[in-house]
Amino acid sequence: MPAQARASHAPGGAEGLVRFNAAPAGAAEASLLACCGSRRWARRIAAHRPYPTLDALLAAADEAGYDLSGADLDEALADETSFALPPGTPAAAHLAWDAAHTAYEDRFRHAFVICLDGHRPEEYLDQALAGIRSRMGNQRDEERAIAADELRRLARARLSRLIGRPGPSGSPSVPV
Repeated sequence: MPAQARASHAPGGAEGLVRFNAAPAGAAEASLLACCGSRRWARRIAAHRPYPTLDALLAAADEAGYDLSGADLDEALADETSFALPPGTPAAAHLAWDAAHTAYEDRFRHAFVICLDGHRPEEYLDQALAGIRSRMGNQRDEERAIAADELRRLARARLSRLIGRPGPSGSPSVPV
């Protein structure tokens, strides 16, 4: 699971949006790259500021996510890193996660990404393992489309936290 909570420096609601809108282009792009690793995506969103509301910003992020080229998606997926299991996780869970993640990366040639908004932290590993197992049977094109959708969901959740509004039930999005 890539580190889902990357954009965690949330200044808070409307203030966060005002700060984001007023930030220099380079600073805005750097913040956006913490949400999605595609430079084109980050430049596009930063270039269209100011956004009147967080919902308008999220809509722009979704649209930019759907417009990612194959190379942009590759760049974004390459930026995702594997989820670190929390301290105290049993050795068997580490083995299961490492084996599943390695098999996934060997098959699809990119990190496994899944948005876990709406789940409690203690459910992340089980949800990620279930997701990775169910997606291993996908064809490459089908899995790439699913990964792109999960990446958009992750970017949206990270962007919400960046601006200052937590995701559903306050949970982080965890790319795996």
